[in-house]
Amino acid sequence: MTPPRVALVTGGGAGIGAATARTLARTGTRVVVCGRRPEPLERTAQETGGLAVAGDVADPADAARVVQRTVDHFGRLDGLVLNAGVMHPGALLDVSPEAFEATLRVNVGGLYHVLRAALPHLLASRGAVVTVASVAGLRASAEMSVYAASKAAATALTQSLAVDYGPQGLRANVVCPGWTATEMADAEMAEFGGPRGLSPSAAYGLVTSLVPARRPAGADEVAACIAWLLSDQARYVNAAVVPVDGGQVAVDVGTVPFDPRVSVDGRPVDRP
Repeated sequence: MTPPRVALVTGGGAGIGAATARTLARTGTRVVVCGRRPEPLERTAQETGGLAVAGDVADPADAARVVQRTVDHFGRLDGLVLNAGVMHPGALLDVSPEAFEATLRVNVGGLYHVLRAALPHLLASRGAVVTVASVAGLRASAEMSVYAASKAAATALTQSLAVDYGPQGLRANVVCPGWTATEMADAEMAEFGGPRGLSPSAAYGLVTSLVPARRPAGADEVAACIAWLLSDQARYVNAAVVPVDGGQVAVDVGTVPFDPRVSVDGRPVDRP
């Protein structure tokens, strides 16, 4: 009998990470969630029948401990979802050296440390890695300089895994979510919409008004793509960078004013 697969999800206490853990658990995968906040991790573990391991993936010792605990508990590691991340917004001159270091420490260093610990086990199982990057790593946007750079670096690092270790059976892919309705994004919508007199729902509508889907993703929709990339159904998909963004990065901003559904101020209008 084939043993159940085991997946480790970093940043698994909330948002896309928790949704991914739930989605994987429904497929029969044994799930380990890690993060810095024990309480939400325990909730996710209870929902999925999985294991919660608190730790900071940007700390090499913590990263190694999380991976070792996973293997000690379940005996193997087949999938790794690199979802933990932080964001310090701002144009370059507005991001302090401390915020710059903190962003790279988690968003790039965290990947490196977890991968260093996990790769021998993933190579043994011919497993798969999915990195959760962002459309910010594919397209420049205002006041996202360091965050965007960190996500671009995470994407390149993941593709390098596919090139270096693909011959040994490893698959490594990237998802780049656009706006996704999560606890973190809800807080951003409250901050953005409050001064404009917008509810969080209306704020989501405004920030996605030029996205072809005209709405944010649900965390479960991003999780479904991640779960597929980890599965055998995607066994010939390697080094892919998949936008999960409702078509956002396909929009040519220079032609938006020509769209009959959009008024000159950039707001959507009813289709004629």
